[in-house]
Amino acid sequence: MLSAVEIQSLPRTAAFFDLDKTVIAKSSTLTFGRSFYQGGLINRRAVLRTAYTQFVFLLGRADHAQMERMRQYLSALCRGWNVQQVKEIVAETLHERIDPIIYDEAATLIEQHHLAGRDVVIVSTSGAEVVEPIGEMLGADKVVATRMVVEDGCFTGEVEYYAYGPTKAEAIAELAASEGYDLGRCYAYSDSATDLPMLESVGRPHAVNPDRALRREALARGWPVLGFSRPVRLKQRLPSFSLPSRPTLAVAGAALLAGAATAAAVWYSGRRRARFETV
Repeated sequence: MLSAVEIQSLPRTAAFFDLDKTVIAKSSTLTFGRSFYQGGLINRRAVLRTAYTQFVFLLGRADHAQMERMRQYLSALCRGWNVQQVKEIVAETLHERIDPIIYDEAATLIEQHHLAGRDVVIVSTSGAEVVEPIGEMLGADKVVATRMVVEDGCFTGEVEYYAYGPTKAEAIAELAASEGYDLGRCYAYSDSATDLPMLESVGRPHAVNPDRALRREALARGWPVLGFSRPVRLKQRLPSFSLPSRPTLAVAGAALLAGAATAAAVWYSGRRRARFETV
């Protein structure tokens, strides 16, 4: 068994999760379409187009060209939006929109990686204003997401950083350098062939509900292929999902061991006293 010093000296590891159709069953950004409509940010026509885009996305037909058109559409759509208003709408409707579409299997994996001492990182093409609150709700340690240019508190419609394809792998490499992750021992999960660079950057890649291209690649390379199909609200899961931080867990474990040792000592002392009195 490794000592505490040896465990601390081991390279850090992480599990990198794509978000849309990997952790949740839909597109995180498009899921808030109705909320943005109710908040006055988009009109009914935009709601209908967003619903259609979500439909195409769910069918798995969102190839590179389709994703690029989606990016251009969403960038133009959010031009002029007040950033604070967007954050407030997302915060107010987060549990209503996202909680019902979180895959139970993904939530379980997040639990298991945390218990194994790994960081959990959400790496998503969706905007940071949407992804960061979702990551916090899921208990993720870090989030990588698309960032829009902001001027005078509003989106300009231009993209500052696009978390897509090779740029996801670049972000993971930067995190590994800054956090000390051993990528050869890290995990990654995604549903799309567009995330092949991200999956290739770690030693333990997994395809989740893969599109045809990713399934073909995963089978050819011997990568595990996982099927997630059970969206369950977090509050309907076991209470263990809202785990305390790992330092807290360590303290709790130490306290438990100390309590057990104390109980054993009391029992042993009582047993000796009883034997002495008998004699």
